[in-house]
Amino acid sequence: MRKNLNNKRMTIQSKWVWLAYLLPMCSTAIGADWVSMFNGEDFTGWVQRGGKAKYHIEDKMIVGTTVKGTPNAFLCSARDYGDFILELEYRVDPQMNSGIQIRSESKPAYHNGVVHGYQVEIDTSQRAWSGGIYDESRRGWVNDLSNNEAARNAFKQNEWNHYRIQAIGDSIKTWVNGVPAADLRDAQTLTGFIALQVHGTNMDKPMEIHWRNIRIQDLGKHSWKPLFDGQTLDGWHAIPGGKWEVLDGVVRGISEKSEKRHGLLVTDGIFKDFTVRAQFKVTKGDSGFYFRVDESKNQVGVHGFQVEIDTSYETGGLYETGGRGWVVQHAPDKKTPWYRKDKWNDLVVSAHGRRTSVRVNGHKSAELMDDPGRSSGHIALQLHGGQDMLVEYRQIEILTKD
Repeated sequence: MRKNLNNKRMTIQSKWVWLAYLLPMCSTAIGADWVSMFNGEDFTGWVQRGGKAKYHIEDKMIVGTTVKGTPNAFLCSARDYGDFILELEYRVDPQMNSGIQIRSESKPAYHNGVVHGYQVEIDTSQRAWSGGIYDESRRGWVNDLSNNEAARNAFKQNEWNHYRIQAIGDSIKTWVNGVPAADLRDAQTLTGFIALQVHGTNMDKPMEIHWRNIRIQDLGKHSWKPLFDGQTLDGWHAIPGGKWEVLDGVVRGISEKSEKRHGLLVTDGIFKDFTVRAQFKVTKGDSGFYFRVDESKNQVGVHGFQVEIDTSYETGGLYETGGRGWVVQHAPDKKTPWYRKDKWNDLVVSAHGRRTSVRVNGHKSAELMDDPGRSSGHIALQLHGGQDMLVEYRQIEILTKD
C-alpha cells in the first residue's frame, strides 16, 4: 500500500492525543502505598530461577547461600513490575558478589531462559560499585560508579546497607544508604520481575547474604504509543524538498542530488520532555532525527538538535542545526560495531530537562548533561539537501504513562 502526504493537519480529536504527549512523565504517585514483598514466613510470591544456590528464611529475613560450581541464582518475584520505588536492607559476606534484579526476564527463546535485565550491583570488592547498574546476561555495565566517589564510599562492609531503587519510565535511579548512586536513562526494558541474586562462585566455603524489610510502591507503568500510525502521515507535515510517503508500514523519504533544500517531515505537535524511539535504515545519503526544533524559512528547514543518521561512523552523534554545530561527534577512527549498515537499527532519544541521551541498538552513542540548549520543539525526519537520498523509518513511538 502506498500513500502520499497531503499535508493534512490534525483533527480536533488528534490534537488532544498530541497534547497528552506533552505532559511530563510522572515522577511520583500520589497515594501509592508501601507493600511488603516478603511475608517473613515462607516464599509465597517468589520463585527460584537459574543456579542452585540455597535460599532459606531466618528470623523473618531471606538468606541466600552460595553453592560452589553453580551458576548465578535468582529468587524472583512471581509478578512483574513497571514503575516502582523499591527499598530493602541487606548484609553481605565481604567476599561475596550479589545484586538486585529489576525489570528482568526469563524467556525460553533468550539463551534457554537465562535471567537477564537490569541489576543493581552489590559489590564488596575494592572497586566498590555497589548501587551501580549492570545489564545481566545482556549488555554488561550501563551505569557504573567510576565517577561517583561519594556513592562508592557509601557502602558499609559487614553492616546492614539500605538501597532505594526508583524506576519510572526510562529513568532508573539508585541510592546507597541515602547517597545518590546510579542515574540512568535507558528504555531497553520497561517491565519485569524483581529478584535477589546469589552470584556463582568456585569457592569451597559457603557465603551468605541476608535481606530484610523488602517493600515496594507500585506506580503503574509506562508503555510505547505510536507517533506514526503505520498507514498515513496524519499528525505530520512536510517541508519541501524531497518526497515522503508510506509504503508497507514504513515512512520512506527520497530526494535527488539536484534538490538543494533539506526535506523535512515534521510533527504537528511540540514536545518538551519525552522519550521517543524509532527504527531507521539508510540506503543512500545523510539523514537525521531532529528533536526540539523550530521551523525556519531557509533551505535547512528547521533549527534544533539532530541525531546524525547516515552510513558512516557519525551515526548516533548530536548536531545542533542553526546553533553550535556538532555537540557530540565521534572521532573518525572510532569504531562503531553497534551500527548496522544497510539494515534496520533501533534508535532511542531521551530528552528531559537539560539532559539528553541517545542510544543506537542499545549502545549509548551520545549524552548531554546540564546542556544550555533548546528545551522544547518539534520532532522531524530529515532528507539532506544536495544528495541522492533514500532513508526509511518505522515504529516511531513515544513513551507515555498508562
